[in-house]
This record gives sequence, structure tokens and C-alpha cells, in this order.
Amino acid sequence: MAFARDMLRMYLSAPENVASPWFNPQVADLLEKHYGLPQDRYREEKALSNRFVLERMDRIREKIAMAADPVYAGLQFAILGNYLDFSALQGQVSFEALEEMLNKAKDFAVDRAVYDRFCADLETGKTLLYLTDNAGEIGFDRLFAEAIAEKYPHLTITFCVRGAITINDATRADAEAVGIPFKVIDNGNRVPGTQLDLLSDEAKAALEGADVILAKGMANVETMFGCGYNVYYAFLVKCQRFVTLFEKPLMTPMLVPERK
Repeated sequence: MAFARDMLRMYLSAPENVASPWFNPQVADLLEKHYGLPQDRYREEKALSNRFVLERMDRIREKIAMAADPVYAGLQFAILGNYLDFSALQGQVSFEALEEMLNKAKDFAVDRAVYDRFCADLETGKTLLYLTDNAGEIGFDRLFAEAIAEKYPHLTITFCVRGAITINDATRADAEAVGIPFKVIDNGNRVPGTQLDLLSDEAKAALEGADVILAKGMANVETMFGCGYNVYYAFLVKCQRFVTLFEKPLMTPMLVPERK
């Protein structure tokens, strides 16, 4: 009952119209307080996810380089990596299944018109801000960003991770674990996604100064959609709400522009 009361107080005191990721840190605190669940309870899964992609990085990089369009191939693998979500896909994430998915990455198709707009923006822009999502997935993001840097060497690329441990999301430690070769900043908080009013000064400046923003995962859609920045959201549809919102089946790869 004490947990339920604290949850009710949290919901009643929340600002109006906040997205569900806003509640995650408070819920994590209450689970630790009442049930002793540690904040880093996904530590093992995160380490295994990072190790999985590191062991396959050279092979995946070669596949991307050999593709007719390496940037598109990199995007396919980056969206595939969004499968590594131990929160949204509780009990359903399997490294064996992910291994099979690697062989089918070339079948991941996104809206080509949106992709062409994304590439056109990369061509004319000077800065790309890459908003990451999960540990392990960030290794796939590295390969995608490397493909972008190869084709658009004029771009300055910055990676943004979470400011503290939250579920299995990527932090600075995960960026270091997978060897991100670009500048890495954090968002200054532990809300999954990009909660604009909680961003660190550094993250806010990077967001406002970016010509193009690539935002990975559903939580970034929930926290940012409607923000008006030049954002391209890349993710897998992994819950019924997104099935309804985008009218797509579960596990559909998506590239969605903020600006129509």
C-alpha cells in the first residue's frame, strides 16, 4: 500500500501533459525505496549488449561499406539495434534472435522520401546531433555515424547520451565501451528520451545549434515530437500505442521527420 500511495502522489503532482518517460526516474526511486531494486538493475544486460555488438562490429562495418548505399545500410543496422530494449520488450529480448536479425537488416525498409530529405539535410548542414537510446544499440549507432561521416566529411557529429543510469539506456560509460569516435555529451538527467526542460546547458546548446538531429528510440518520440527542431526519429515500433499512433505493425522500422 505504501508503494501505491507514493505512486498516486507522484501522478497527482506531475506537471500536465508530460510524456510517460518523465515518470521513469521517480518510479525507479520508489522501486528502490520500497523493494530494494537497484538503479542499475540492467547492468548485466547492458554489458552483454555492448559486448554483442563489439564482437560483430568489424563484420557489420564491412557489410555497410559494401552496400550500394552505405548510409542507408548503416541506418538499417542502427534501427535494428533499437531491438535491444530491455524495458519496452521485457522478457522478449534474445541475443539469438538479434543474431538472426543481423542477416535480415537489408530487408529493413523506411520511407525513401524521408530518407532522401534526411540525406539532403546532411549534405547542406554543418552539424549533426545524434541522440542515442540503449546500451548495445549505441554500437550500431557508431557504425551508422561512421558511414555518415565517410559520405559527408564536412559534418561535425556529436553524440548525446543519458546523464545518469536509467533502465538500460546508454550513458557515457556505454559510449566509451563501444568506442564512439565522436564528441560525446550527456543530457544532464536520467529521463529516458530527451526531456527538453531538463536538459543540461551543454545539451540544450547542442540541440539548438544542430542543423540535423537524429533521435533514436520511442522515448525520444514521446518526449520530443512537436518540438519543431529538424529531427528525424529512427526506431522500431515496439508497443501498442505506437502501433496505433503510426498505424504500423509491431517491429516495423521507422524514420519519421519532425517537420512535414
